[in-house]
Amino acid sequence: MKRPARLQAAKAWLAKYPGKSVVTGYKKYFAVDALCALAELQMLGVKLDSGYVQTVRSSEQSRIEARRGERERRKAAAAPTVFDDDSDETFAYIAGYTAGGVPFGITWEEMEGREGAEWEPGFGQGDEEIPF
Repeated sequence: MKRPARLQAAKAWLAKYPGKSVVTGYKKYFAVDALCALAELQMLGVKLDSGYVQTVRSSEQSRIEARRGERERRKAAAAPTVFDDDSDETFAYIAGYTAGGVPFGITWEEMEGREGAEWEPGFGQGDEEIPF
C-alpha cells in the first residue's frame, strides 16, 4: 500500500487501535519501518513524546548501519583474494580462487614432473583444424 492509501486507512485504524505502543502497532499493521511509521503518525496528528521519537530514530539508524555493515562484510568475504604474485609456497601457478578464497592451480610437485617434458602440439598450435 502506498502512503496516500495508508494514511487514509490509518485514520480508521487509529480510531480502533487498542494497544499501548501506536508506533509498533502501526509498523506491524501497515508493514513499514519505524521511521515511516513516525512520519506518517505525525502527519495524522498523533502526539508523540519527543524523547521517544529521538530514541526510535537513533535505534532505527543503528539498525540500518548494522545491516549495511553486514552486507559489506558479506560482500568482501565473497570476493576472491587478490595476490600480487601468481604463485605461493604451495602452488607454482595459481589459476584462480574459489568463492571461499581458496587458491587452485598447479602445485610445485606437479610442476616438477613437467620440467623438461616435451609439450605436444595442442589446440591453437597450428597442427590441426579448428573443430567448429
